[in-house]
Amino acid sequence: MTNADELTNTQQNLLKTFHSEFVLITPGEGNFPKSYEMGGEVETETPKHKVSFEYSFYVAKYEVPQNLWEAVMGSNPSRWKGPRNSVEELTFNDAQKFCVMATRMMRTAKLISKDQEIRLPSEAEWEYFARAGTKTLYSFGDEQKLLGDYGWFTGNAAGNDPPVGAKKPNAWGLYDIHGYLWEWCSDTGSESYKNAPNDGSAHIEKDGKTRILRGGSWKDKAEKLTSSYRSVVPAELTDDAVGLRCILTKK
Repeated sequence: MTNADELTNTQQNLLKTFHSEFVLITPGEGNFPKSYEMGGEVETETPKHKVSFEYSFYVAKYEVPQNLWEAVMGSNPSRWKGPRNSVEELTFNDAQKFCVMATRMMRTAKLISKDQEIRLPSEAEWEYFARAGTKTLYSFGDEQKLLGDYGWFTGNAAGNDPPVGAKKPNAWGLYDIHGYLWEWCSDTGSESYKNAPNDGSAHIEKDGKTRILRGGSWKDKAEKLTSSYRSVVPAELTDDAVGLRCILTKK
C-alpha cells in the first residue's frame, strides 16, 4: 500500500490523467432525461421501475487501468498485464479500498476538494450512464451484430486484454460499457428490484456477502452485455474478467 500523503511524480501524473478522463453526467439536460425506466425482461431485472436523479455526477471514461491501480495500491493483481489494460482479479473490497485511497491521494494532489470522493457507482447510476438516454438492449440499439464495434465479448475476444478505449464509446463518451470487464457496483446482491430505491442510490441490505456486477465481459456472450443485465456474485470473487469503473461525486 502506498502513502497517500506523499506522492511521487508518477503518481501525480497518473492521477492528473485519471481526473482529466472523468465525464460529467447531467440528468435532465440535453438528450438525457432526468429519470428513466430501470430494468429489463429477465426475471432478475424486474420489476421495472422509474429512477429519478436530483444530482449530477462524474464517471470515468474508462475502466481503471493497471498503471493507475498500481500507482494507488502499490501492486497489480492482474492476469493479463499491460499498463493501460483494465485491472482485473480484484474483489469488491479491493475495489472499495482503491476508491478510498484514490480519494485521499487526489485530495493530496489538490485535484478534488474535501467534499468530493471517488466511489463505485450504484446499479441505478451505472445503468443510467450505460444507457445514455436509450431504451434499447444496448446503448447503440438492439442489433447484436453491431456489438463488436462497441465491446469485447466471446464474439471477438481471445483473452490477453487490449488497452482501454479500443472500441466505440456510448453517447456520453464512455468506453467499454458493454463487455471487456464486469464492473463492480456498490449495491448488495439482490435477485430482483423488489424494494429498490428510486432516487439513484444503492440498494443496501445488511448481508453484504454478495454484490452486483454490470456490463458483461470478454468471457461472455452478447446476451450478458446488455444495459440492464445484472450478475449477483460473492463479494470475495476474483476473476480475470472483473474490474471497476469509478465515479466522482459530492460526499
